[in-house]
Amino acid sequence: MPPTSSRRASKPLRNTAIRKNKPISFSLRVNIDYKYSAIACYTTIVALQKTFEHLLQRADIKINGPRPWDINMHNPRTYRRVLMHGSLGLGESYMNGWWDSAALDEFFERLLRGNIDASRFNLLGKAALYFTQRFFNLQSIRRAFIVGEKHYDIGNDLYEAMLDSRLTYTCGYWKNAKNLEEAQEHKLRLTCEKLGLKPGMRVLDIGCGWGSFAIFAAKEYGVSVVGVTVSKEQIALGQKRAGDLQVELRLLDYRAVPKEYGKTFDRVVSLGMFEHVGTKNYSEYFSMVDSVLKDDGLFLLHTIGTNDRYSGPDPWVNKYIFPNGILPTLLQVAGGAQGHFIMEDWHNFGSDYDKTLMAWYHNVEKAWDSLGTHYDERFRRMWRYYLLMCAGAFRARHIQLWQIVFSRGARGGYVSVR
Repeated sequence: MPPTSSRRASKPLRNTAIRKNKPISFSLRVNIDYKYSAIACYTTIVALQKTFEHLLQRADIKINGPRPWDINMHNPRTYRRVLMHGSLGLGESYMNGWWDSAALDEFFERLLRGNIDASRFNLLGKAALYFTQRFFNLQSIRRAFIVGEKHYDIGNDLYEAMLDSRLTYTCGYWKNAKNLEEAQEHKLRLTCEKLGLKPGMRVLDIGCGWGSFAIFAAKEYGVSVVGVTVSKEQIALGQKRAGDLQVELRLLDYRAVPKEYGKTFDRVVSLGMFEHVGTKNYSEYFSMVDSVLKDDGLFLLHTIGTNDRYSGPDPWVNKYIFPNGILPTLLQVAGGAQGHFIMEDWHNFGSDYDKTLMAWYHNVEKAWDSLGTHYDERFRRMWRYYLLMCAGAFRARHIQLWQIVFSRGARGGYVSVR
């Protein structure tokens, strides 16, 4: 039949293939899909960046800003990584070289003072860590040596470059100190004075490291010291440094001490080891100290502590720095000691850890030309991130450093030392 309108018949149809549902050519479809994907990807990146920028604004931190604490962004994948994985994503993206900051310590101080905790974005991961710690004993005797192998045994050359001459891997005491060497000597002397050390006393050092306290106390106060640690490298070098002094360093978990030595110690000290004990073992830890300390003895506990009511490990720190580590709370320390000891003195000098960590950081950076032959650039960034993140956390007063003296009731009372 002829068409009803010659005008309609003579006008060619456009996009005939599309109107008759004929397939579009492959090249055209790919081109369309690519454009839509690119637009969607760009839109997602912009949205993530805006969310990230909004959070950082609360801490007066800008992306690609001119100030030392601002972020220099090299890879936009950082936004998604952080918002999906929290503190773990922030640390890993830095290790990957995706972003930088000229002053990481200031970046973290501002982040924490602004109450921006990156770990809150990875609620599932943080919850998994919390419940794992809550229901499983990750610091059991069988697992106690993991942190020694993963952290303390990575290389004595690194620690010799980073620490003071005594290899003191705990917070220095910077009152009247001009440098790291003096700060660490002041801390060791302060500890000995708080313990009231006298010649002939027998001291247990739990978490002795390379023997800095043990060697100092034996030399300066005439005591004999038994030190225990879970690090093979610390024992090997520490015993060599102790020489002929009355110092015995053992590769031994603290829970094995009572069976080995019994109630034979006048004083017990633990500097920077309690962070590896774990909440499930606090009661056993204090029971162990109680069982080896003489009735008129003193116990000094030196530990990092958290302001939080409920403690949980940071995912990045747990994975890369201190596996199975956890910071105690005020209530957890007091609860563990209850029924065993009287708390005589509680001294907080956490702000001094900021200075200590910054000194360690500068020492590592100065020594990197020689260290770089054993450690790669990713390790360097990891270690820098660890030291400066912690420095910022102490500067923000987000975490603390406590020295606590316990007794069973010192006759006449205890006189605090500062």
